[in-house]
Amino acid sequence: METHNASTHEFDAAIALTPTGDGGFTGRTHPAYGNMVGPFGGVIGATLLNAVMSDPALLGDPVSLTVHYAAPIADGGFMVRARPLRTNRTTQHWSVELTQEGQVAAFATAVTALRRDTWSATDARFPDVPAASGLAEAPAIPRAAWTSRYEMRFIDGGPDSAVQDGHPSQSRLWIRDQPPRPLDFVSLSALCDAFFPRLFVRRPKWVPIGTVALTTYFHADAARLQAQGTEPLLGIAKALHFGQGFFDQSAEVWSSDGKLLAATHQVVYFKE
Repeated sequence: METHNASTHEFDAAIALTPTGDGGFTGRTHPAYGNMVGPFGGVIGATLLNAVMSDPALLGDPVSLTVHYAAPIADGGFMVRARPLRTNRTTQHWSVELTQEGQVAAFATAVTALRRDTWSATDARFPDVPAASGLAEAPAIPRAAWTSRYEMRFIDGGPDSAVQDGHPSQSRLWIRDQPPRPLDFVSLSALCDAFFPRLFVRRPKWVPIGTVALTTYFHADAARLQAQGTEPLLGIAKALHFGQGFFDQSAEVWSSDGKLLAATHQVVYFKE
């Protein structure tokens, strides 16, 4: 399989930002990352994070990113503005806004930091699962173009799977960019939203949905992500509750050698 350099990958075209000279950026949605309505939310979040990562005032690596999807994002151009709200000795707090037609369509807060060597432990456990090479690649979903931009190999909980024993809304899969792309913070942030909505796993019925808010916690530094390279990541996603028009879902993203790279939580609107 061909591996694309990050600078030539369509993902980088999708999150590309052009400085406007006044501290802001312009960007544009990309058809390769289209969703059923508008763009894939993960690539929008990655675009907002890219604005932070592109700012010369940046301190350290991302620790957390919370994205609020305030309105449907139309295909086409948009404006992005990031600003540091406060910079401390080792941490920095950011606000980012994406606007279309003068209205806020999405906004985010982020924390970046200079990481230090400290005591560490991981209470979550890397599961005993089959290797990615022994699993079939799942086909893309035609109505969601972005699914063709990820290689997904399901262990269980795939879009056409019957409910498995254990957690009824859980999916476990090996996943990476398609074509493969070296992992970094922006691609990891997008991948953290690349789990199919838990509603469709728990109850396989297509209904209108939309992420309201998505928070990602990064548990690795840039060097750890670089070491992952283009190898598949193990993702585990599940939900806790569905009802009154909303559901939550949480996920873990692990490196191929069993290191927890990120944890993510989101709340999703659905309509019957």
